[in-house]
This record gives sequence, C-alpha cells and structure tokens, in this order.
Amino acid sequence: MSSLVQEFNTYREKMNEVILSKNNLVMKRLWNLDTNTYEDGALDRKTKEMLGLVASMVLRCDDCIKYHLGKSFEEGVTTDEMYEIFAVANIVGGTIVIPHTRRAAEYWEELNTAEAPGHVL
Repeated sequence: MSSLVQEFNTYREKMNEVILSKNNLVMKRLWNLDTNTYEDGALDRKTKEMLGLVASMVLRCDDCIKYHLGKSFEEGVTTDEMYEIFAVANIVGGTIVIPHTRRAAEYWEELNTAEAPGHVL
C-alpha cells in the first residue's frame, strides 16, 4: 500500500480511537449514524459512496474525499466512473473544486497502484 494511503488510514484510525475513547454519547451516535447511512438500502453502498464523494468534493473536505475515494475503491468503482464523479463534483461545485480534484486524482492513482490486492482501507 502506498505511503500516502497508509499515512491517511493510520492517522484516521488513531484519532477515531482517541475521539471514541472519550465516551461522548453525541460523538458515538454521530459515528453510528454515519456508518448506518452508508449501508445498503434503496440505494446500494457503491452509489452512496459516490454521492458522499461528490458532496465531499463540493464541500472541499480533503479528508472526507480520501475516505470516500477509499470506500469507492473497495466498492469497485472504476476509473472511468471516478472521472465522471469528478466531473459532476466540478459542475456542481465550480472551479474552486479543481484543486481538490487534483488531490483526489493523485489519491485515486495511489489506490489503484497499491501493492497488496484486497487491501483494507
């Protein structure tokens, strides 16, 4: 797995553990709500991850973008599909999204060149 992907995942996991260890009921409920939102329902997980990615790009949250890129990769989103997702995000969000698209494209390339098949994000 590339260092870019590994560093993000390690930091995210570490800080999530710190935050959840404080036993704040609201934070735990928020984490639970987020988890349940992306479960299969009328929309499948793959579609929900793609929606989450577009929203994250429009909101310009780089950590959120990386997270949804990883989940989209796990859900089998193809590179062609990903660039259509990028296009939607840029149309909705405008040119201010372009720098985030560059970083997203870099991260997507890293995900697709990861050494270990079936790696866990």
